[in-house]
Amino acid sequence: MRLTLKIWRQSGPDAPGRFVTYEHNDVNPHMSFLEMLDVLNQQLIQKGEEPIAFDHDCREGICGMCSMVINGVPHGPQRATTTCQLHMRHFKDGDVITIEPWRARAFPVIKDLVVDRSAFDRIIAAGGYISVNTGSAPEAASILVPKPDADRAFDAAACIGCGACVAACPNASAMLFTAAKVAHLNSLPQGQPERYQRVVRMVAQMEKEGFGACTNHGECEAVCPKEISLDTIAQLNRDLLAASLRGVRP
Repeated sequence: MRLTLKIWRQSGPDAPGRFVTYEHNDVNPHMSFLEMLDVLNQQLIQKGEEPIAFDHDCREGICGMCSMVINGVPHGPQRATTTCQLHMRHFKDGDVITIEPWRARAFPVIKDLVVDRSAFDRIIAAGGYISVNTGSAPEAASILVPKPDADRAFDAAACIGCGACVAACPNASAMLFTAAKVAHLNSLPQGQPERYQRVVRMVAQMEKEGFGACTNHGECEAVCPKEISLDTIAQLNRDLLAASLRGVRP
């Protein structure tokens, strides 16, 4: 396959960025998208040019590092797929592919396609934990969890924190991410002691980081590689309302 790649290049956070066009003439359709970039980087290095910086880690669709917008869609055209699991067979010979980083004030560009997503870490640190002393590992059936609650918690915990929801949202909102992290703890018995303090603190931190407000466009759910449901945002809003009625503050 022959592809024309228009890739965002930016040498640093404060440097101006621009799209640079590369002709990639030896793309195997069985390659993953990141393998295709690996081959391009090898060619650039052989020419003495600076390789393209991009994030990656596990390359198994579970770490959330492979964040890039491909032809205007976070993680690319394949639904419920991370960039590292996207394969070149989903493109056609002669295609023009535009590749850029997440674009959000809370995700400043570090270099090329790499952005700083530490804002997510600070949201989790604000309340995404359980501080109750549980002692040694309890028996598996000592705390009974209703199946719907366990399923809800498990589905929310599937969030890998990639930030695609932020990149897709016209407001750069982090509500889907924050709601998922709140829901997987607030749905379980172990998360109840800090339930309302948790949601208030995490939402306050989200706003402090500069993410936009949620206006229910639904773009976040559409691009989420783990298909986190908008229902988690509804649950967060219910918990936030209940916390305010109880007078809970950050």
